Amino acid sequence: MNPEEKELLEKTYELEKENNHMLRGIRNSNRWSLFFRLFYWFIIIGLSVGAFYFIQPYLESLMNTYSSVQDGLGNINSLWSK
Repeated sequence: MNPEEKELLEKTYELEKENNHMLRGIRNSNRWSLFFRLFYWFIIIGLSVGAFYFIQPYLESLMNTYSSVQDGLGNINSLWSK
């Protein structure tokens, strides 16, 4: 192996090491990005479910009131039609 080939081989080796380092960094960055993205959606979904859990009694009360008003209006309409 002549000196030019050896120098070219050493440069190629250094470039390969640099590329490998960058690719590992990119892969690490992608992993952390995926982790935080999943964490973000778990928080969003968890807060939504939790909010619904705490608001559900009020919604049920509101629905019961609405249905009783509808029943009352139905009774009033039936009185008017007689």
